[in-house]
This record gives sequence, structure tokens and C-alpha cells, in this order.
Amino acid sequence: MKTLQLTLLFLLLIGPTAWAQHTIRVVVRDSTTREALPGVSATVLGTTLGAATDTKGQLSLDNVPGSAADVVVSYLGYRPKSVHVVLPQTGGPVLVLLATATNDLDEVVVTSTRTNSRIEDLPTRVEVLGEEELQEENAIKPGNIASLLGDIAGTQIQPTQPTTGNADLRIQGLQGRYSQILRDGLPLFGGYAGSFGILQVPPLDLRQIELIKGSSSTLYGGGAIAGLVNLVSKQPKLGSPERSITLNQSTLRESNLNGFASGRNQKMGYTLFVGGTRQQDVDVNDDGFTDVPRLRNFTVHPRLFVYPNAHGQLALGYTGTVEDRRGGDQQVVREDADALHQYFVINKMQRHTADAVYTQDSVAGGTLTAKGTLSSFDRRVSNNTVDFRARQLSYYSEASYLHRLGQQHTVVAGLNFNGEQLRPQASASALPAGHYTYATVGGFAQDDWQVLTALTVQAGLRLDHHNQYGNFLLPRLGLLYRFSEQVTARLNGGLGYRVPVPYVNELDERDYPQVQPLVGLHAERSTGLNGDVNYQRTFSPTFTLTLNQGFFYTRINDPLILSEPTAGSGAGLSPLYWFNAARPVVSEGTETYMRLRADATELYLGYVFTYARRRYDAVNPNVELAARHKLAAVATQEFSERWAAGIEASYTGRQYLSDGRQTPGYPIVAALVRYHQGPLILVLNGENLFDYRQTRREAVVLGSRLNPDFPQLWAPVEGRVINLSATVRF
Repeated sequence: MKTLQLTLLFLLLIGPTAWAQHTIRVVVRDSTTREALPGVSATVLGTTLGAATDTKGQLSLDNVPGSAADVVVSYLGYRPKSVHVVLPQTGGPVLVLLATATNDLDEVVVTSTRTNSRIEDLPTRVEVLGEEELQEENAIKPGNIASLLGDIAGTQIQPTQPTTGNADLRIQGLQGRYSQILRDGLPLFGGYAGSFGILQVPPLDLRQIELIKGSSSTLYGGGAIAGLVNLVSKQPKLGSPERSITLNQSTLRESNLNGFASGRNQKMGYTLFVGGTRQQDVDVNDDGFTDVPRLRNFTVHPRLFVYPNAHGQLALGYTGTVEDRRGGDQQVVREDADALHQYFVINKMQRHTADAVYTQDSVAGGTLTAKGTLSSFDRRVSNNTVDFRARQLSYYSEASYLHRLGQQHTVVAGLNFNGEQLRPQASASALPAGHYTYATVGGFAQDDWQVLTALTVQAGLRLDHHNQYGNFLLPRLGLLYRFSEQVTARLNGGLGYRVPVPYVNELDERDYPQVQPLVGLHAERSTGLNGDVNYQRTFSPTFTLTLNQGFFYTRINDPLILSEPTAGSGAGLSPLYWFNAARPVVSEGTETYMRLRADATELYLGYVFTYARRRYDAVNPNVELAARHKLAAVATQEFSERWAAGIEASYTGRQYLSDGRQTPGYPIVAALVRYHQGPLILVLNGENLFDYRQTRREAVVLGSRLNPDFPQLWAPVEGRVINLSATVRF
């Protein structure tokens, strides 16, 4: 009897706790803007309890049993988040900050393929870096997007000379001249402008970056043999003005100050970016020559948006960049030349670009787009042996019409006219090959045809007529097959071309005056094939696994080769001629990656195998600086609403130099810590933490100090870099 009484007393004591019903209160906001999010769903794991936020972003979950509960919060366009709540809840409501999911496969809309389709519906494989990655890059490297592009599997940012700091964007093992860069669907840079362009685009001004690997000339014309990169600018949002300022300082003596603002009403809107970079010259290895050039850069990018009706938009933009880049013998760079210290190289550049894009929906049931851009690039190069200046004028215009025919066909067709002029300036020494005028008129059509529920076919055709190199017919075919909700496969193939230009980024500036006129040449033509199989499974609202296996093949016929100077690079003693090689360049390989997302944790592991061969060269057949093996791993963790951290590690395998020698493989490790409090974001970041440098293995300045030679760069020369940035959003 006594035992029974004690048992009843125990049940009476624990009963209120075991059977208690509690209320959980939650408020949900955007992690960046801190704006309330209405219509957000929340559920209690293990129960049928759920609710949605009101216009103030608030919700209540009633009758929640137990002493604790896990609440999963999800919203279209945002990453789901799970929070653990101890019951009974004390204090105010739980604050949940949701991060945008612009880089998730099921939420991305791609513009570079012209159909403005969701990424999972495209037969073309497109890799997208969204706002989250761009915000992170703005905190790491506010001055440009070069390092961000180099983080994508199958791409490589290759430095070309230590004294100028210039770099190439290589895709799938091919040189940077085979990659095309667009901004908002309008071609940029190229030719005499080289790859300085990617070193002059700041991430704060961008909404997303789209990368298509493999032959893409059918989409935008010649040049995109290895692939294309489309930089998508930010646009103003109705009722959501944006203001932000970023200040950054690095141990490499780089200072950045960037600002962005946007706003919109029913009829008009605007965006404005203003930024500057000040980089002091740095001699990292104490050999007397700059490993990092002195740089002064200022960029402004205003855009005006007009909304004449509910379905129309006109965007008018201007981009102005002024840059002064100086490298060489550090004593000369600091304006103290003497008989033993004379070598220097100065690049003074100005770029002015105007663009306009008009889009009108509901035109006979479709969308009409007209756009154009005009860009003037002035570059003056001077050093102790040469002084030359030239201006490159580039233009592009296009009109296209997009129409959806029922549920099966999405058809886009259009015409475009583009060209390029290069004119040496009389104020500097002549460039023998500098004068040319190119003009191309083209027409294109593309149909995305959903043949079956599981099969989509994308067929495209372009016909270009070039004023000097004739006609180019460029078919392209893409297939997307859905084996199940988790497994999809893509296969793409197409033709491409690239017309000759006299100057490429790999050239030493002292060799420019030695390049001879383009005579007896014909365009390079390519055949490309890319494919992948993708597996993605969501095990819970906060746990997603993605596995991807891809392959690529590109063959370039009649590749253009520049003859070697007889007395070494920069000697200026022999003329340089372009010629078409008799046999092709072939690059092939595989890409493999795994991505795991579990609530606030993300893991990535990738591997790229590249086998790039110059079949015209029996002695040194390997394409220079194309790493055969490359590994990358990334881990990020959000510890709380305020603290997050990440670590990134990569291994670049052996590379071949142009003379056939092999380089050693090397690791690179980076890490960051982020603190977020109200409108302030602080980021402490470290790049190349193990301080791996090519200069630890060999000298990068050879021969006479008065007129040195530079070997090919296959690894970093700037060493370890730590930076601290502060971003304020208001």
C-alpha cells in the first residue's frame, strides 16, 4: 500500500511536466536586410503542428508537448533552418534569420542561356555563384572577382607576369583567350584589353555569376570556345532600398573602399557603385623586383531603370574605370632609377562603357529584348625599352524575341551586330600589327523542347558573317533526361570559332611592338562535348546531399600559335608571327564533386582531371600550365546568428611548362571568421596560410636586371595574405 501511494505521488509530481502543453513564439527575418518575412512556414519535428508568419514575420505554435522541441523554418527562395527551443519558452520570441538560397539548384534563374529558365530545367549545364558567395567575396577580395572565379571546379586563375599582376581565366585547361566574358548578356573585354577586365570588376556590384563550360559560340558568337562567364548586375527592388559600404585592409598593403546604393519606386529606379583600390608595391621575396605591382584603381557604375508600363523595363548604364598599374625593379617603381636599376613597366588604362537593355513582356504573347553596348578602352604601356599606346573600340547590339508555344516549346530567335576596332595612337611608338577593324553580323535561333516529361531537348543554330574571315555555321544540341526526382543527366555538344587578334594576355609588354601583321591566317574552329550525371536528395528540410560526375572534351582545329623570339622573352630582337598549326589542340577530362548541406553546416569536395594536349608539338605536347589533377575542399559552419567560420583547401597537381619541364604540385589553405551584429559585418580572412610561393622553389626574375626575362608562373608569388574587412548595411 505504501509503495502504491509513493507511485501515485511520483506520477502527480511529474505529470504536469510530461503532459504540459507549451507555446513557441518565433519571428523570422531576412539574414541580410533584417526585414520581416511574411508567409514563412514552421513545423515542429515529430508532430503535425505547424504555422505561418504574419505580415510582421511573427508566428505562434501552440500546444507543443515535452520539455524541448526542434522547429524547422522554411520559405521559398531561402535556406531552411532548424532551431532548438527549450520549453517552457522564456523571454521574447526566438529570432530566426534565413539566408537566401540563390545558389541552390531549385531556386536559380539563369539569364545567359536567353530563356530565363530555372537551372534544373536547362539541358545546358550552368554553374551559378549567388549573392551569398558574392557577399563573402566582397569581404575577402573587394577589388575584383578573379579569385572567386578561380574557386570554381574546372577553372583556373593563372598569373602571367609577377611585375604587372595580370592574370588569365582558364576554363577546362585552355588559355584565357578562349573564354568569353559577358556583363548582363553583353560581351566585354578581349583582344588588346586582355584579361585586365576580370581584375577590374568588384563583387559588391553583382547579383550572381553564371558559368557555362564548353563551346558556347552558338549563344553569343565567336570567342566562347572554352566557355563563357556572364556577370549579372544587381537591380533595384521595389520597396527595398539597399545601402552598403565596405572597407578592407590586407597585410599585402592593399586598401579598398567600395560603396553601393539602390532604390526604386513604381516608375523609376537606380543602382550606383563607387569603389577604389590602392595597392602599394610589394617585393615579397626580397629580390628587388615587385611581386605585387603598385595599383591605383577607381571605378564607378551607375544605372538608371525606367518602367514605362507594368511589363516593360529600360536599363541605362555607364561604367568608368581608371587604373594605373606599375611594376618592375622596385627602386625604379619608387622613382629612383640609376645606372643599375632601370627596368619598369607601367600600364595606364581607361575604360568607358555605355549600355542599354530594353525588355517588353506580353508582346504577342512573348518577350521582346533589345540591347546594346559601346566600350572604349585606352591603354598606354611604357617601360625602359618601349612606349606605345592604342585604343580599342568594341560594340555589340542585339534584338531577340522569346515565345513559349504551349507547354512544350520555348523558342528564342534574334539578330546581332558587333565589332571591334584597334587603333594605335600617334603619341606613342607604332604597333606594326595594331590596326584592324572587325565587324560581324549574326542570326540565331534556339528551341527548348520538352519532348517527354522526362526529356528536354535544346537545339540551337547560329550563322555569323565576319568581314574578314567569312561565314561560320554553329549548331548546338543539349539533352536533359530525368531518371527520377533525384537523378538527372545532361549532354551538350556544339561548334565554336575564334578569329585572330594580334595581342593576347600571355605576351610580355616588351614584345608587343614585335608582333607582325596578321597575314594568311584563318579562324580557329572548335568542337566541344560536355556531359554530367547529377544526384540530389533531400533527406529532411535541412539536410541535402548532391553528387555530380561530369566530363568534357574540346578540340580546336587550326590553333593559332605565336612564333618564339630568338633571344628570349622581352628581348625585342626578332619579329613575332602568328600562324595556324597543322594539328589540333585537344583538352579532355572529368569533374567530380560532392556537396553536403545540413542546417548551418556545408561541406564540399571536388576533383578535376584535365588532359590537355598540343598535337602539333611532338616534343612538348602538353598544354602549358594545365594542371593534370586538382583537388578542392570547403567546409563552412554557422555557429550562431552572429558567428560563422569557413576553411578552404586545394591541391594543384603537376603542370607542364612550354619547354616540357614539370612543376611540383602544391597545396593552398585559406580560412575566415565572420561576425555579424546588426548592420555591421566583420570578416577576418587568411589566404595561402602555409605561405607557398613559386619563389621558394625558383627565381622568377632571370638575366640582366636592366632588361630581365621572366619564366612562366605556375604558383602564387605573393605568399600569405591576411585581410580584415568591415561592411555596413543601412
